[in-house]
Amino acid sequence: MRLPSSDPRARKCTASLLTKRVSPHTLRHSTATHLLRAGVDLNTIRSWLGHVSLDTTQVYAEMDLEMKARALEKCDTMEFKKQTVVSGEPLMDFLRAI
Repeated sequence: MRLPSSDPRARKCTASLLTKRVSPHTLRHSTATHLLRAGVDLNTIRSWLGHVSLDTTQVYAEMDLEMKARALEKCDTMEFKKQTVVSGEPLMDFLRAI
């Protein structure tokens, strides 16, 4: 579904949406990712999405690098300080720093 360029509501809220393809799957994926980041457990998200298997929902947890970085920060020890991901920093730099 492509938002029409004449839709002033979309332009006012998020102009970048006018150049992107927003499908029902995109909305579903974004919602699942936001629920996961908000602390909703995978089994609840699985049920909400209608997945039969938890393995299908597990994909969302495996893809979210921001959540992985936060989990690594919680494992911080007194011996050394782990670097955190800064927006725009290349992924390989982050991985080398851990």
